[in-house]
Amino acid sequence: MLPKYKKVGKVLSVSMVAVLSLSLLAACGKKEEAKTPESTDTSAVVATYDGGTITANEFDMEQRVMKFLYPEYAQMMDMDDFKEYLVKQEVAYEYLSGKASEDAKTAGTKAATEQFDKMKASVQADQWTEMLKAQNLTDDNIKDYMTRIMTVIKDKETGVTDDAIKAEFEKNKDQFTTASVRHVLINFTDPKTQKERKKEDALKIAKEVKTKLDGGADFAEIAKKYSEDPGSAEKGGLYENTPVGSWVEAFKEAAKTLPLNKISDPVETEYGYHVMKVEARTEADFTKLTAEQKESLKSQLAAAEIDTFMQNELDKIVKEVNLPKTEKAEEGTTEGTTEGTTGTGTEGEKTTEPKTDDSTGTDTKTDQGTTGTDKDATTDEGTSSK
Repeated sequence: MLPKYKKVGKVLSVSMVAVLSLSLLAACGKKEEAKTPESTDTSAVVATYDGGTITANEFDMEQRVMKFLYPEYAQMMDMDDFKEYLVKQEVAYEYLSGKASEDAKTAGTKAATEQFDKMKASVQADQWTEMLKAQNLTDDNIKDYMTRIMTVIKDKETGVTDDAIKAEFEKNKDQFTTASVRHVLINFTDPKTQKERKKEDALKIAKEVKTKLDGGADFAEIAKKYSEDPGSAEKGGLYENTPVGSWVEAFKEAAKTLPLNKISDPVETEYGYHVMKVEARTEADFTKLTAEQKESLKSQLAAAEIDTFMQNELDKIVKEVNLPKTEKAEEGTTEGTTEGTTGTGTEGEKTTEPKTDDSTGTDTKTDQGTTGTDKDATTDEGTSSK
């Protein structure tokens, strides 16, 4: 396997469990001339596996669907090792969907159809048409892709027990515990000058903020005046009913453990010092989970089983990969780069994971002071969706 892209694989599989992100779909690719599909695929075989092959046309379709659903990966698709990763994942999902039970195929088709309908209904008709046209795709191309993924997920879900779901919950309580938190962030970078601020200087300001709050100052007014988190300052520093697991570790732990309505000492994260007050907290309780939340846990366990297959079995299934090499850019040309983004302080690990439906996930924010950055974009080996 290609450990460099382990996280990408997991994202592509698990994200299909819920409705795909419309925020990602909005980032349409470059428009292309629509081509008449060939009635017979005579393109070269690019991968051979136990029981089948992947042709160049099939892999091209896979990449176009990926660009439609996950445009943040489009730039990576010009990289030879990433292409090899994707074609192996295509093999995996073709192979596993072919081995799935008839019940799983029926359930996978039903789940994929429901998700597709929700996704399409949430986009204006003309926008949807333009997005398809940009990648030379049809509705059926997207449905077929989603059906393969959901068939494999549903097949693996059949072996998931109630005890396993409960154990998964215990490992992931932060996914379901929510809190309403006000905070004032004093950055390690002065937002006005963009110059680095010494830690001791940031801490001094944070302590001054705490003193004012301990003295009875209104938290919302103090946040508007002092907080350097543009995502929450104008809201009085408030993040309301947010899963604590979406925040960076130190902020998350404070949100989980601070007594309610107590002004915290300055809490240090990689972004600065936070003076916090937890106004409400809903502890996770397995008996209070909704059916949708339990289904989400079940799907996570199914995805983990797919991970195991990818790590331990896939290389035994793949017999040969013969992808054409990407032509290298001529010397002196400027290669595309991705503009860096600034972390914002409380958000947890960024995985470029598509935003899920409200019933199963939360929107990852980029508000300063509440979001973190993914320092290791290669954790969690893969279950790339096919």
